[in-house]
Amino acid sequence: MKILSIQSAVAHGHVGNSAAVFPLQRIGVEVLPVNTVNFSNHTGYGAWRGSLIAPEDVHDVILGIEERGVLPQIDVVLSGYQGGTGIGDVIVDAVQRVKAANPSAIYACDPVMGNAKSGCFVAPEIPHLLRDRVVPVADIITPNQFELGFLTGTEPSTMDSTLDSVDLARAMGPSTVLVTSVERPDREAGTIEMLAVDAAGAWVVQTPHLPFKANGSGDVTAALFSAHYRATGDAAVALERTASSVFDLIELTYQSGERELQLVQAQSFYAHPRMQFSAQRVR
Repeated sequence: MKILSIQSAVAHGHVGNSAAVFPLQRIGVEVLPVNTVNFSNHTGYGAWRGSLIAPEDVHDVILGIEERGVLPQIDVVLSGYQGGTGIGDVIVDAVQRVKAANPSAIYACDPVMGNAKSGCFVAPEIPHLLRDRVVPVADIITPNQFELGFLTGTEPSTMDSTLDSVDLARAMGPSTVLVTSVERPDREAGTIEMLAVDAAGAWVVQTPHLPFKANGSGDVTAALFSAHYRATGDAAVALERTASSVFDLIELTYQSGERELQLVQAQSFYAHPRMQFSAQRVR
């Protein structure tokens, strides 16, 4: 499998491509990383150095890949945080080029906007760009519960309301939706859930909720789920593998006391998921 991953990159820590590429490589995926920013560290520190990469330069890199005759081999286009409005056009254009070269290729979009605790943390125009122009051309989207609500103009909370919101999202274009950070009021105390929905049904997986915010964990989740789903076509299996790997990564990071994901130290959990969580069918 080959994945064209169009995301940010940082030198210190693990977000964007700096989070997604290595776990994908450890499960046997060939990754073509195209970076949209080149920062010293993620912006959660409040200070960073480096620069956004101009959309035309990102486009130029993709064009160079196309000129090498690689696009027919691409199975998945993956995108995450979009730092500026221009990059959305570049990503959509890349998806069109890849699908023209390989009609079986899919586009997996992580519509990064914010979360329930901090609200939106992207430029004000980005959520509308994602909702109106990017998400409709995606095959897979991986929003958290907060982002799902924005995309659909709803406030998902219970399982039923979250499923209703997913149905609205799927009506926008994507056939498969992974909802992360699902916190329904009636869940077991000390847990958090992920929900995967496709044409075959809907499944939820529940894991312990660690009191720790791990920047980049969503990027790892989107990457692994997209790859596992593309490989198996089975949302439940992809959900179980992803939840297993990501929980062990976050737990290892939490136990280490470090701020940044212990991405390399957790590598065996990607290649050999423990499969300690079972997905339960909810529809």
